[in-house]
Amino acid sequence: MSTSNPMREQWNSRLGFMLAALGSAVGLGNIWRFSYVAGENGGAAFLLIYLICIALIGVPIVMAEFTIGKRAQSDVVGAFQSLAPGKPWVIGGFLGVASAFIILAFYGVVAGWSIYYFLQYLGGGPDLAGAGGSEAFFGSFHTGAVFPLLWQFLFMFITVGIVFVGVKKGIEKSNKLLMPLLAILVLILAGYSMTLDGAGEAMAFLFSPDWSALADPGVYIAALSQAFFSLSLGMGALITYGSYLKQKEKLPGAAAGVATMDSLFAIVAGLMIFPAVFTFGIEPGSGPGLVFVVLPEIFDSLAVGPIFGLLFFFLLSAAAVSSGVSLLEVAVAYFMRQMNWSRKTASVIIGSIIFVLGIPASLGFGAWSTVTIIGENGILDSMDFLASYIFLPLGGMIIALFIGWGWKKSDALQASDFGETTLGTIWIWILRIVAPLAILAIFLYSTGIWTP
Repeated sequence: MSTSNPMREQWNSRLGFMLAALGSAVGLGNIWRFSYVAGENGGAAFLLIYLICIALIGVPIVMAEFTIGKRAQSDVVGAFQSLAPGKPWVIGGFLGVASAFIILAFYGVVAGWSIYYFLQYLGGGPDLAGAGGSEAFFGSFHTGAVFPLLWQFLFMFITVGIVFVGVKKGIEKSNKLLMPLLAILVLILAGYSMTLDGAGEAMAFLFSPDWSALADPGVYIAALSQAFFSLSLGMGALITYGSYLKQKEKLPGAAAGVATMDSLFAIVAGLMIFPAVFTFGIEPGSGPGLVFVVLPEIFDSLAVGPIFGLLFFFLLSAAAVSSGVSLLEVAVAYFMRQMNWSRKTASVIIGSIIFVLGIPASLGFGAWSTVTIIGENGILDSMDFLASYIFLPLGGMIIALFIGWGWKKSDALQASDFGETTLGTIWIWILRIVAPLAILAIFLYSTGIWTP
């Protein structure tokens, strides 16, 4: 049943909802993470599997999250409590809130680096002339004990400020500005990048698969994990955003639209980055340092490098803010209901806690660089592993199983707007069988339990 609250905030328009959901999906995962993961996993073969994962698993789970949120009209924990009172499905809601805390804590560290680089290019570009060039510049900055925290704080301040204002005036309004702007910027940057000498090689890398790469099970796991991270699946953001929808709004088109635009954004981001990488003979699998070490070196070699760098790091920073807002909203919406806090109180308190949780992740590159938590991983990598490879897959699996098995089929189909259609039946069976098995594979492989 619906627990519609007439006092609950709602989106001003369907477009505003879709842009906010797209803002949740489009973030560092599409630019920073997609580029180096695609580079590490063979380019075109990875991209092919990634798009299949988006279509077969990503879109159905996006639909599942939207359906749960719209029907329940509550935060991610309250949604499960409302639709399945007294049953263990609510664990999926708590995993979502925990993921929001952990991901935003380390996400803020990387987002802070991006803001710092943007301001460097606003002043003409970072000074890479010293010994060690870009690598030394980045190393001296991000290993610092205090300076990176200032930029991390600035990112959290902006994110909290948007959530503080509210759904319509803050989240919706900011995404109506940021999403079209980001689309224009990424197209401009990709268009320029395609004029570079390495454009042909980049196109081959991204669109001409090396079929032998398909024999590596790690490529499949990386692609499915990237699909989860990119679409913000399993963390409750899309349930929370769906809960602000009016009941009259239809879901299937919105889910397909968000997933399609998110995937296109990632591909165009690849066309923006890889031509420059190949032009200057850089290894595409350069890892997480691709954006903060390799690209500044490339920008420094281009006649329009400072402008390219300025636009790129603004793009990266703005995309980080749009995703950060959705993560914070997951936790804020829960504590507003649970603690009966106002939006303003919850935003400030939760935002402050998340900033404090992110401090060790930042210090893990400097003063606490010898600290390891999970295996040989440092603090930030351990937080990323816990959230991306354990909490998100488990949360996504619970969401899929809840729609597939925990909710009466006719109720789920009615709430999803599919109705008793063939497409609706296919959706249900994907959530019952295909998605859980795929997610289980991620979990078992990433935790070392299963090694094919």
